[in-house]
Amino acid sequence: MTEAELCYNTEDMKRVDFDKGSIVKNILQASFPMLVAQMLNLLYNIVDRIFIARIPGEGTAAIGGVGLCFSVILMITAFTNLFGQGGSPLFAIERGRKRDGDARKIMGLVWFLITAASVILTAALLIFAEPLLHLVGASDAEMKYSLPYMRIYALGTFCSMTSVGLNPFINAQGYFRAGMISVVIGAAANIALDPVFIFTLHMGVSGAALATILSQMLSALYTLHFLMRSAELTLAMPDLQTIRRSGKQIGSICSLGTAPFIMYFTNSMVAVVNNTLLAKLGSDLYVSSMTVISSVRQIVDTPVMAVGEGSSPIISYNYGAGKPDRVVRAAGVMLLLQIGYCSAMWIFILKAPHVLAGIFTSDYRLLDVTARAMRIYFNAFAFMALQYTGQTVFKSLNKKKRAIFFSLLRKAVIVIPLAYLLPYRFGMGTDGVFMAEPVSNVIGGSACFLTMLCTILPEMKRMKEGAA
Repeated sequence: MTEAELCYNTEDMKRVDFDKGSIVKNILQASFPMLVAQMLNLLYNIVDRIFIARIPGEGTAAIGGVGLCFSVILMITAFTNLFGQGGSPLFAIERGRKRDGDARKIMGLVWFLITAASVILTAALLIFAEPLLHLVGASDAEMKYSLPYMRIYALGTFCSMTSVGLNPFINAQGYFRAGMISVVIGAAANIALDPVFIFTLHMGVSGAALATILSQMLSALYTLHFLMRSAELTLAMPDLQTIRRSGKQIGSICSLGTAPFIMYFTNSMVAVVNNTLLAKLGSDLYVSSMTVISSVRQIVDTPVMAVGEGSSPIISYNYGAGKPDRVVRAAGVMLLLQIGYCSAMWIFILKAPHVLAGIFTSDYRLLDVTARAMRIYFNAFAFMALQYTGQTVFKSLNKKKRAIFFSLLRKAVIVIPLAYLLPYRFGMGTDGVFMAEPVSNVIGGSACFLTMLCTILPEMKRMKEGAA
């Protein structure tokens, strides 16, 4: 055996085989590295907020100002997922059908789309950073912190979109450990660089942004190196002729990616609405409170999203391979894991909201406001498991219309109108802004899950009967 064959076989042993073995074991093998990766990915922004909140004399104001930037950053994430989350299920389905050439082409087209979009977004953010921040609710006092952070962060758009957008193609080939490593590299660098730039070099919020983009660069370099050199299906940028002839595939990528795009874009819109209303109904203290709650929400969401992202390629692959029983079992295991976790977190936050809020602030005024708001915001959180399960199954099986509809329903149709109705029509004030979220969890989550049951289970039954 040659050295090259030995290296390939050693790496191949680290892969999760979607074709065989226990579905529970496959999902756990996939989800654990995804959980580690997702938790570490949070550190890009979470660590920034933890350190920024502790800048002497201005931490509370600074975290509110920088928190407004994340409404804009969510828009970048929306475009990243439009391509990455749109292409990876199609890639996994083609792998299940043993059409490696088509799978490799989809991955290359996604890289082209990410590269083109990152150039346009970088230019737009550098030119329009100030009006965008005013649009999401930044006051003149907050602009002091928001604008320098946003302009520096914009310079790392290509690296951010590359590392996040191409990582699903590492996972879709079963290399979950490598996918985790790509995130670990960046997160570790960010943890090390943040205190140096923020405190030692006295760069404040600008130092936090610089540490973030340097860390994202390292993640992007590892991701590209692995996909170009070590993966079974390697990455290559398609030539112009291939791109011109690939309108149908690009359309499929973007249409399937519309659901995660809408989810992140509407999250950004909800953040804008919430910050604007809280500033009017309360004060900048409530805006800072929502920044802390958003940070806690990212932490709380991470395990359940890791289970979803770990299950998705398994569902897609077995759907492409014509194995409906494994598709149904994977969805069932995913639901049980998610609903158990979401229920436990709901109870924990109701009992001890100060524990998670205290990670991000030591300001007792902000902590008291945030703890009270968290009990409202995270109420009925168990119903989010139904939303996550339904959305993941729709995306994994290329059910574009349903995935898009339920992405729009919960945020755009339910949360945003309620954020206005509850404070004004029902006189709930700032509590009404926070209450819109749990109401949407119950209505949107239940509707998504029931629709999934009523449409996907019959299709799996027909697939099984057709294969018999």
